[in-house]
Amino acid sequence: QVRLVESGGGLVQAGASLRLSCAASGRTSSSSAMAWFRQAPGKEREFVAAISGGGGSTVYADSVKGRFTISGDNAKNTVYLQMNSLKPEDTAVYYCATRWGTIAVVTPAQYSYWGQGTQVTVSS
Repeated sequence: QVRLVESGGGLVQAGASLRLSCAASGRTSSSSAMAWFRQAPGKEREFVAAISGGGGSTVYADSVKGRFTISGDNAKNTVYLQMNSLKPEDTAVYYCATRWGTIAVVTPAQYSYWGQGTQVTVSS
């Protein structure tokens, strides 16, 4: 079993930055891909960013490309999401997820473990 705990969310103004963290514990593996998804009220969960096992490659949703950066620290079993130039449309609950595979995929169904989420609210 793998446990994921997100932190770092909050209320910020448009243009500000936040860094989310996701700490993994349990049967973790440095070869597992990890990802961030988000869900706004009344909307489906959507892909934000993913990093491959070992951190060799990353993939981003078009809506966050150039503003968000995903990174990982294998020594701390933690993945980060640096969010810059935040916009009101980035407001959502952000979830961390991991899968046993190495490849960074964008489909929620391919991730086996999820955190409880952290709220990010961006005011205009």
